Amino acid sequence: MFSTNVYSYINVLNKAANASWQREETIVNNLANVNTPGYKRKDVDFQSVLRQELGNMKYKTLDSKVEHADLSRLNASVYVDSANYSYRIDKNNVDIDNENVELASEKIRYQALTDSMTQEFSRLKAVMQ
Repeated sequence: MFSTNVYSYINVLNKAANASWQREETIVNNLANVNTPGYKRKDVDFQSVLRQELGNMKYKTLDSKVEHADLSRLNASVYVDSANYSYRIDKNNVDIDNENVELASEKIRYQALTDSMTQEFSRLKAVMQ
């Protein structure tokens, strides 16, 4: 992580991209366990952590919120989704169609985050020239 405020957006985008990557890996793991009896799907939550961190700040603008964000608190958490719910006889709650949709969605999110980081670096490069 960079220590100057110039990179505030990039640091937050980096945390979000890491969480997105972790979610992709978790979804792939769910797909790999689609036929494992008793397996409960897992998911990753980052959006609520980011929303809470930025929402609880006294600052009014998004720039100020991002600049003063505590990056150590922006960590994704893995959780078991619907641990006690399963519509299958083998107690597995992975729906392959749903997982594939979530995986495609997460790939798009990850691409958007990495594109945003590239654009931020391009802006910084343009300013330095």
